[in-house]
Amino acid sequence: MNSARPWPTLVVASALTLVCAAAAGVAGSAAVTELTRGPTTMELQAAARHEVAERWRTWPSGRIFPATLPYSAEQGGQERASRIGISPQTSCDPVDAKAVKALRRAGCRGLLRATYIDALRGVLVTIGVVAMRDEPGAARARTAFSDSGKPVPGLYPLAFSGTVADRFTPAVRQAGSVRQAGPYLVLTTAGQVDGRPADAADEQRPAIFAFATEIAEHVLTDLSTPRTPDCAAEEWRC
Repeated sequence: MNSARPWPTLVVASALTLVCAAAAGVAGSAAVTELTRGPTTMELQAAARHEVAERWRTWPSGRIFPATLPYSAEQGGQERASRIGISPQTSCDPVDAKAVKALRRAGCRGLLRATYIDALRGVLVTIGVVAMRDEPGAARARTAFSDSGKPVPGLYPLAFSGTVADRFTPAVRQAGSVRQAGPYLVLTTAGQVDGRPADAADEQRPAIFAFATEIAEHVLTDLSTPRTPDCAAEEWRC
């Protein structure tokens, strides 16, 4: 008489089926939770850093370089520097040769320039926004530029033919500055509208160029200040 009983196998198979179904249910529930949960604090911070790092490409040029920028006048009160023009070029080249090498080694992604004139229309300033790959790279690149107010090594001026800035050449540079925040450097180079070279100036007046650093700070602050991420918006990556 055959005493084999097939039902225990069926019981085991059924039990395995139940276990697999339960595991699939847990996995499915976890997947749904992952897909429907809000972003974590770390993800929000990463999204904010990414948005800041891409502003040099995603913001309109007129937002990076506004038509006017405020500064403190020598005599007191507020004045505004007016924008003459913005370069369409974004290469990392318009700086002194040694600085070009330093920018490229540190991960330069692009350099944007615009030229402004002060309210008295006697001083020209070119502002350069250097977008670096990351913040450590920006900090390294900063050391390639003069931090003492001298224009060399520094940014090349941006001239515009047929305007008051048509004589703004590298020989005209009399002052410069460099500032850094996040993945950005903001450089300035300044000179006089009449095109006189620095060594031809009768009297050095560094105060007349001081506003250049102030307007550069406005540009840098706007570029580097993070915003609260809006993960539903197209420009955010959360």
